[in-house]
Parts: sequence; C-alpha cells; structure tokens
Amino acid sequence: MKGLMNFIKNNVAIAILVLLAATASCSFTKDIDPGDKDKEELLVNLISHVLQRNHYSPADLTDEFSQKVFKNYINDLDPAKRYFLESDYQEFANYEFLLDDEIRDSRVQLFTLTYERLEQRRKEAEKLFSQVIKEPFDFNKDEVMDTDYENIPYAKDSKELKNHWRKLLKLSALGSYYDKMEEQEDKPENERKTAIAIEKEVRDEVKRSMEENFDFSKDIERLDYFSLYLNSVMAYFDPHTSYFAPQNKDRFDTAMSGKLEGIGARLQKKMDYIKVLEIISGGPAWRSQDVEVGDVILKVAQEKDTVATSIVGMRISDAVDLIKGPKGTKVILTLKRVDGTIEDVTLTRDVVEIEETFAKSVIVKDLEGSINYGLINLPKFYFDMENRNGRASGDDIKKEIERLKMQGMDGLVLDLRNNGGGSLREVIEMAGLFIEKGPVVQVALKNERTQTYSDDDPSIIWDGPLVIMVNELSASASEILAAALQDYERAVIIGSKQTFGKGTVQNFEDLNRWVRNSDLGDLGAIKLTTQKFYRINGKSTQLEGVKSDIITPDRYSYIDIGERDEEFPLPYDEIPAASYTKFNKYIDFNSTIAKSQARINSNETFQLIDENAKWMSDQREENIIPLNYTAYKERLHRLEKETEKFEKLEDYKNDLSFEYVNYEKELIAKDSLLAEKRERWHKSLSQDVYLAEAINVLKDLKVSNIQNARVSTIKN
Repeated sequence: MKGLMNFIKNNVAIAILVLLAATASCSFTKDIDPGDKDKEELLVNLISHVLQRNHYSPADLTDEFSQKVFKNYINDLDPAKRYFLESDYQEFANYEFLLDDEIRDSRVQLFTLTYERLEQRRKEAEKLFSQVIKEPFDFNKDEVMDTDYENIPYAKDSKELKNHWRKLLKLSALGSYYDKMEEQEDKPENERKTAIAIEKEVRDEVKRSMEENFDFSKDIERLDYFSLYLNSVMAYFDPHTSYFAPQNKDRFDTAMSGKLEGIGARLQKKMDYIKVLEIISGGPAWRSQDVEVGDVILKVAQEKDTVATSIVGMRISDAVDLIKGPKGTKVILTLKRVDGTIEDVTLTRDVVEIEETFAKSVIVKDLEGSINYGLINLPKFYFDMENRNGRASGDDIKKEIERLKMQGMDGLVLDLRNNGGGSLREVIEMAGLFIEKGPVVQVALKNERTQTYSDDDPSIIWDGPLVIMVNELSASASEILAAALQDYERAVIIGSKQTFGKGTVQNFEDLNRWVRNSDLGDLGAIKLTTQKFYRINGKSTQLEGVKSDIITPDRYSYIDIGERDEEFPLPYDEIPAASYTKFNKYIDFNSTIAKSQARINSNETFQLIDENAKWMSDQREENIIPLNYTAYKERLHRLEKETEKFEKLEDYKNDLSFEYVNYEKELIAKDSLLAEKRERWHKSLSQDVYLAEAINVLKDLKVSNIQNARVSTIKN
C-alpha cells in the first residue's frame, strides 16, 4: 500500500509541491540582460509576425484573446498566491483587455509591471517566511487549508498574506510530523521524542527546503519570466506552440537525439553548491572512475585555462555550459569529495548516449515456457537532429526485431505506453517494418493541401502476430503508428479507452533568420504548429486519439489528461480516406479481440484497478485539508482504511519470465549499472497485468495465423 499512501500524502502536501515548482516551471536562459527592453519588444513583434504567417490556424488578437491570456499569465506567475496582493491584481487588471493592443504595438508594459512587482513581493515574502518559520506550528488549532489555489482570493494585505504563508508552511510540515509521531509508537517509552521536539524537527526541515527554494529563485532572471509571458501568449494558439530560448532549444535537441557531448553526469544545485547527482553509464565520468555521486564541483577549467572558474553560487545552467563541450576536448574539475578532500580531475569530453532514451527488448516466456515472445519498449521516436546517419528509433527497432527473431520469437509486443512522440520520419520507417508498401499517414498543410506519406519498401521485417500497448500518455507519433497499424488490421491495440489525442505537427522556426545585422544576441526559436495529422482512413487523431481495440482500465481512466482537456486545442475534423489494403492474415481477428475483452472484464485485478482509478480521481477533488493534527490523522486513517482493498495490486505477479537477448547479455556483462536498470525493468514487467494480457492476445493471434496458413495451404 506504499504507492497509494504516497499518493495520499502527495495530495495532502500539494501546497509544498506548488511552492517548490512555481519558480521551477520557468525556463532557464542567460541570453538577455535584465531590463533589455529593446530585445523584449523585438521578440514580441517577431513572434507575433511569425505566428500569423506560419501557424496552421493563427488566433485572432481580440479582447477574448487578451482576457484569457491575461488570466493564465497572472496565474502562472503566482500559482499558489503567495506573493501578489489583491491590490496588485486589480492594478494588473487594467491590462486585461489590452494585451492584443500591446502585442500589435510591440509593447511589454504588463510584463514589466508584473515582473518588477513580483521581484518586490518576493523579497517581502522572504521576510514573511523568516518571521513565520520562527514560531512553532500549533497542530492543535482547528483550521483548514483550501488547496484549490486558483479559486481562492488574493490576500488583502500583508497580514492576510502572512497567515497564508503560515498555513502553506504548516501543511508542508504536517505530513512529516504525522510520520514522525507514528514512528514514536514503535519505540520504547524512554526513547520517544516529545511532540515539541518533533515539531521543531519538522519545522527545521521546512525551513531548509524553503531556503533552498528562495536561493534557487535568485538564479531566475528577467528573461526567464519573459519566456513565461511569451508562452502564455503562444499557448492561446494551441497547447504545443511555444518559445524556446537558446539553451532550452539545446536541451530539446538533446532529448530528441538521446545524446549529448560532455562528461556524462547529471548535476543538482543545493544552495550555493552543485553536486553530482548521477553518473551516466558509459560516459567519460563513468569510464574514468574518478567522479562519484555526491562529489561537489567547486571549480571548472578548460584545458588551456591558467585559472579555474569558481562555480560556487553560479546558476546551474551556466555551470553546465562551462562543463560540457565538444567531443575530444578536456575539462578540469575541482571536486570536493564526500570525505572533505579536494582534488582536481581531468576528463576528456565525449558523446554520451542516454540509455533510457533508446529502445530495449527482452524475450518473454509464459508459464509453460514453450513459446518465445518478444517485447520491445520504445520511450520515444528519437533521431539525431544533426546527423541523418546517427542513431534513430526506426533503425533500432529493426535491429531489435532481427535479434528477437534469432531467439525464435513467435509474437511481438511493442510497448508505446507513455511515449510522447517524436520524429514523423521514424514513424514511416517503423510502420514499413510490419506492412507491405502503402500509405502510413496523411498530413494537412496550412493552405488546405494534403500530403500522404507512404512506406515504399515492399519488404516486411516481421509478419507474425503483433500487439501494440498504449495508454492516455501515448501521443503524437505513437498515435500515428498505432492508428496506421490498426487501420491495416495489422496489429491489435490494447490499452486505455483512447490515447492522448495530439494530432498536430510542430516545426522549429529559428528567430535569428528573420533579423539582419542585429546586435541583440541569440533570439532563440519558436516551436509552432504547422500541420495536422490524419489517419489513412481519413479521421484525425486530434482530440479523439486512437481508440484501443481492447480497452483496459488504468490509473488515468477518470483523470483529465488528454489533448481534449487542454484549454486551447485545435478542433477535430476529417478528410477523405487514402487507398490501402488491409493485412487480412488473422483469420479470427475480431474473435481474438472479443475473447481478450471478455477476459479483462471478468478479471478481478482489472476490476480493482478500475475501482482504484475512481477512488484516486475522487481524492484529487478533495481540496479542503485539516491542519489540526487529530483531524489530519483521522482523515489519513480513513483513507488508509479505504485503500486496504487495493493492496492486492502491489502484490500482483504475472506468470511470465524474462530473458535478455544475446547482445544484451554482452552489454550487461560489461556494465553493472545497465544490468541494475534492466533488472528493475524486469521486476516491473513481472508486476504488469497489461503485459500478461498482451501475451494472451499474441497466443490467440498465433493460433489464428497457423489456422490461416493451413487454409492457404489447402487452397493452394
């Protein structure tokens, strides 16, 4: 029941999550100096022009546009209402219907006003926090916290705001206070701490967390908030149109390619110090064995530097810029070890592949162990944006299938759960592995022309039974592949009622190419929607997503999580179907689907998952949290009692076993960290009821294929 109780406590402590995440949601850049009004006004003018010219369906700049952008921007600036007063909001509201005019005139008056006021209020809030945190929390007082921050009013004055901070901090402390009080009951009486001592302990914990948060917020510059302003404007066009400052575009490219050039370490800033959080397997830091998790990086020097640069107190994004660099160059790190010793370490930078990004496979055997099934997990449709010959998901999936075939694979499960999409090129490549040549997706352009993208290669890499697993977070490219193979009746789609519903195409537009002879530095880029996807049957995946052939309940079943739940999505529509021929090699395709659905509907584990999803949805709507310890404890005990029935979900084990394919064994033998990650993956698969049913579907499809082959033989 650990997972469910974590959910409860996360819900209860939502205030601290908002406190810590509110500033973290801003993008990190360093390219515009504070107060560079000329550059800000240029960006507004430029972005407005590019959107109107190139967006698939540009929004009209009206009073309605102004009102909605204003509301979202102010809410994003201060989501927990811990800074602004009611008087601030009323002053800002003078611009509620003027943002369209500001954009047309390339003015940034609202942004300047809100930014300067936020900086003022943040300093005041830090003083309020310092006052509040000195006073002990009274956990016997009868009061509540309303965590529906969007609908609570702004504080009327500093006295009300101070009380709001007190409640936020008290709620943050209450979860830890409860845990520590519960721990005391298992200790001998002479070893138990007093309630006063525990209150002091948890208050110190909250104090440290918030001091780190305030320290973190000091790294945020004017452009970080200006990016937030620009993205509030752009979100009105559609949920996937946004501004990318230069560093953020680099991060996007890294995420899509699955690789970066650097030392191969993930870093974390705590107060003024930057620590090594994780060593990426196979990277320079990992190979050198001279860098360890927990090391603090004090200074950074390049190979030719005579003096190292101190990064103590530096923004983490700036420190990362110093540390990363081209392949083959050297960087010298001054490290403070966990034992306090200080040492210089020289590393040669290299291309670092982020293993979790890439496809991985495993052989699955059922209880009888007589049949081999292949499982491929694809986290995203990745490709190398700078090198067309670099690593790409289509090529990797082909290799995984070939390796699985060498192991005697009888059926294949392609896991696209939580896959948010990626390259359209890779979708076409991947679909071609399973079908003879034919259309894969239709794309509509801004001028209402449509293009059909097809697989032109008649060869099929895998013509056996195929199941695709999806959920509500399978989006974009995942939906195109699932939709195409569903329309061909090439694969059975198993998963949530529908996928995410993102049926749009985005392209990056480099803003620098629109400006000549500018001395304002790098302007960044925008990602904007330029096309819409349509299935080969003419229907769109926009809003509707892909409806699973076999529907399974899951934790998101009753939560608003898809494109249809966004505030400004583009609409659903249809176009004429393309010409295509169905697969027609499953003799009992519909019967297989019906049998699986019947198994799911009668399966106690799936029934319990559905009940649990409803319960979790109900808890998300519970916004009034008691701040009295006794009432808080009673509420938690009630919730614990309600969740007892769901304990079976954590004990579930399927009847499957998992074996590495040959090349995986060789990789893992050389890499203990990779072996550990793969073992965790195998453990999660053994608890996966969805995978167990997908294997059952493969069994039925295999029988169907055998019967079809026999029929074909008799006819011939």
